[in-house]
Amino acid sequence: MTLLGIHHISLVCRDARRNLAFYRDILGWKLVKQTVNFDAVDTYHLYYGDESGRPGSLITFFEWPRARQGQWGLGATHHFAMCTESYDSLLKWKRYLSAKGCEIEGPYERTYFTSIYFTDPDGVILEIATAGPGWTLDEPLEALGEKMLEPPREWTVGNRDEEKIAATTWAEPVPEITPEMQLTKLHHITAMGTNIERTTEFFVERLGLRLVKRTLNFDNPESPHYYYATYDGPPGTILTYFAYPENKQRWGQLGIGQTHHYALAVADEATQLECRERLLQAGLQVSPVMDRKYFRSIYFNDPDGHIVEIATNGPGFAVDESTQSLGGSLQLPPWLESDRVQIESGLQPLE
Repeated sequence: MTLLGIHHISLVCRDARRNLAFYRDILGWKLVKQTVNFDAVDTYHLYYGDESGRPGSLITFFEWPRARQGQWGLGATHHFAMCTESYDSLLKWKRYLSAKGCEIEGPYERTYFTSIYFTDPDGVILEIATAGPGWTLDEPLEALGEKMLEPPREWTVGNRDEEKIAATTWAEPVPEITPEMQLTKLHHITAMGTNIERTTEFFVERLGLRLVKRTLNFDNPESPHYYYATYDGPPGTILTYFAYPENKQRWGQLGIGQTHHYALAVADEATQLECRERLLQAGLQVSPVMDRKYFRSIYFNDPDGHIVEIATNGPGFAVDESTQSLGGSLQLPPWLESDRVQIESGLQPLE
């Protein structure tokens, strides 16, 4: 399959206004579309991204105010990561977010990148990770993922200098997001499964991604940690999986603060149909193609039940708003436009 990387990740929040205040006003993402959940039109569906809402930059939220609290675990995501270019900009993020009241863990060395961790108001675990040094630090490009490479002992839980790490930050106050700090793409999405070999077969043999790194979880070396991506694995194309036996880890629970699904990108509808046919021939249950106005989607499940989507790159978010005015007003698909007055009356204004 010709997968181009991550298209978006979709999560669940309790309050759309609180969500907007965090992702737009604190993290600096642009609201590129405000619409409703096409399958539950009484709630918001918010899209954040770069200035034009390119696939690979997209974070979306369903507002489910009456849902239970979700939890990470098997068959669910653990966290997702946003990309910053350098170690200096990462330290600036730590200083900036700490001043905003976020509790920051890190910076932690992950061999192939360095990252900090915090949570959003609903409990989503967030990571900001540096773009490099990348996968070829300890393997040549043509041999990525061929060997198990254990993390350096001094960077693993129980062995690292937590006091020194906690004290490491940018020397000067960072009152606002500077240009070099601007978040414009995702880095990776990390999920959890029960059998790493089965997961590898699914992503490599069924979906055509490449296994770019075999290592262990730095925070629990009993768990394998595998990375799947396009050929050379740039940020924005990376899925990672932890694996635990079913009797050693809880199962995930969909709800507030948890991922609903993540999407992988293809160039066009013809490629998407080819992917769908290959998945059906492999024995997977795959949804029909669904019109999401800004892209077309098909849905299926990974071996542990996580919802996976394949979405087209287009037509994009400028089909109903100019690029300059993206996210400025509520947009509805044509089949819901006749119900606009009723839908708007049931939604709380975002601002």
